[in-house]
Amino acid sequence: MKNYMKVSFSAKVENVVFTRTVALGFLVNLDLEIGILNEIKTAISEAITNAIVHGYQNDETKTVDLIMYYDDTKITMEVIDYGIGIENIEKAKTPLFSSKVEEERAGLGFTIMDVFSDELIVESELGKMTKVVMVKNYHESREH
Repeated sequence: MKNYMKVSFSAKVENVVFTRTVALGFLVNLDLEIGILNEIKTAISEAITNAIVHGYQNDETKTVDLIMYYDDTKITMEVIDYGIGIENIEKAKTPLFSSKVEEERAGLGFTIMDVFSDELIVESELGKMTKVVMVKNYHESREH
C-alpha cells in the first residue's frame, strides 16, 4: 500500500459532494485520466447514497466511513455504514431493484458501482453493517 486515508462523516445527502471532493483530493498525486476520476467519484457517490438512504434510512445522526488506499496498480474504496444491513445482497444487486419503490428510486446504485469498478464486493450483516468495496485498476486502463 502506497497511501491510505479514512474519513467519517454524518449521513447527510449533502455530504456526498464533500466525499467526492475528498476522494479526488486524495488521488490527485496519481495524475489519473479524467474519465477514471469521474468513474471513481460516481461509484463512491452511489455507495455513499446507498448507505445514507438504505442503510440508515436517512437518519442524519449516523456516521458513514469512507476508506481509500492505493498501490502502483489499483485503488481500493470502502464505504461502510452500521445500519440495517442488506437481507439479500444478490437481489439488491439486481438492476432496477429498489427497497425504496415509494421514493421512485432507479435501483441502479449497485449496477453503476459494478460498471465503474473492476471489482465490487458487498458484505452485510443484518442489523449491524454493510461494507461496499470497489477496486479500480488504474495503470491497466492507461495502456489502452
